[in-house]
Amino acid sequence: MPESLLRQLSFETVLLAGAGFAILILLLSATLVGQRDNGGHLTLVDGMRWAALLTLGLAAAGAAWSLYRPWNMFRAETVFGGPSLLRPAAGGGGATGSLLPDGLRMATWLVGMLALLCVCAISLRGLVRFARDRTALTRRVLVVGHGERADRLREILRGRRYRQWEPVRASSDPYCLTMEALREQRIWAVVLACPFDACEEGHRLIEGKVNGIRVLDDAAFYEAHLGRIDIQSLTPERMLTSDGFHTSRLGAFAKRAIDLVVSSLLLLLTLPLVLLIAALIKLESPGPVLYREQRTGRAGVPFMLLKFRCMRHHPEAGRPGAAQPADPLSTRVGRAIRPLQLDELPELLNVLRGDMSMVGPHPERPQFVAQLTRVIPIYWHRSVVRPGLTGWAQVNIPWGPAVADTREKFAYDLYYVKHRSLSLDLLILLATVRVALFPEGRR
Repeated sequence: MPESLLRQLSFETVLLAGAGFAILILLLSATLVGQRDNGGHLTLVDGMRWAALLTLGLAAAGAAWSLYRPWNMFRAETVFGGPSLLRPAAGGGGATGSLLPDGLRMATWLVGMLALLCVCAISLRGLVRFARDRTALTRRVLVVGHGERADRLREILRGRRYRQWEPVRASSDPYCLTMEALREQRIWAVVLACPFDACEEGHRLIEGKVNGIRVLDDAAFYEAHLGRIDIQSLTPERMLTSDGFHTSRLGAFAKRAIDLVVSSLLLLLTLPLVLLIAALIKLESPGPVLYREQRTGRAGVPFMLLKFRCMRHHPEAGRPGAAQPADPLSTRVGRAIRPLQLDELPELLNVLRGDMSMVGPHPERPQFVAQLTRVIPIYWHRSVVRPGLTGWAQVNIPWGPAVADTREKFAYDLYYVKHRSLSLDLLILLATVRVALFPEGRR
């Protein structure tokens, strides 16, 4: 599996999902075998088959509600919250219930199995929480350094998205950096958040490094384990000498071919919905169905972005500004389709025309690009690829118009530009389904 995908699969997620699958299959198989012994006509093979189908349905629903994501897995309200478990149970049970044999389509059986599922899931997730509180599943990271870089990394690792990490401040005692001390503290990795020449502790870590202790600088840690680039400490030398920022002609051709195929299929599948939305917009208020706005494309070339019109009139005429998630001038149709991001369906035409890609940085207004380039000088680097309907930043962080939010997004956009590949595109497309359709994505 490609490294960019492996980095997204944490040990905790695999443990939780694998144990959950095993328990569900055992419970369902035992139930089916018991029915066979009581006069039923099902075999063990039948039981395993239907158990696997129901398990996959429940697992898919749980993944859609983000129950397997590391930062949700360690939340008490997610671990013990009834609705968070009942929703995927009901969704998965409903999705696979129609596939079960007639003899098993009994309300009492389904309710009983869903109750067993919830009991097992709560118990298992409680066990994970218990182990996490005792640092059995937490990766302890010793952050070496003083100043803004070290403080920023510690603050990020204390956020809700990174609960599987536990930042540890390095002590002034030289013994704490020896190999024996690092193993006693169960340090998973040591991160140097300072220049090596100015870091006295760096020379003491060489013994631990050659004996198997992970030692890396903060820039490498951000990329390898957080899926982003620390733009505040990024230097031209690092950009020139590090791997990435490369794609082959074959890879570029394959990406464009996938854009054409996927956008064409989506347009065909959503054509009835597109026509319905267009008719409702036309009936509710006068004006064009489509809203056109200039955005910055690849290499800074402007293009006209297409969206369904959600406003009674153009409220931003003559004053470029950030779009708001809610606006009093929105039409009823606009308020209905915006949370589901259905207003972006016409952007598939931009993909077909070559203005955009399925995956890439969010297309910005030229005025914003000029303004942000003055604040973040390397901001223009994101325009070396086509903007996309979805992207690495869109599926990782919530919407926000502030410059601080833009810096955060750019950290993910630049990671995508550096590590772009078909496997990363596939991961983003799968995450987009969750972000677009389920509550966590409507941020």
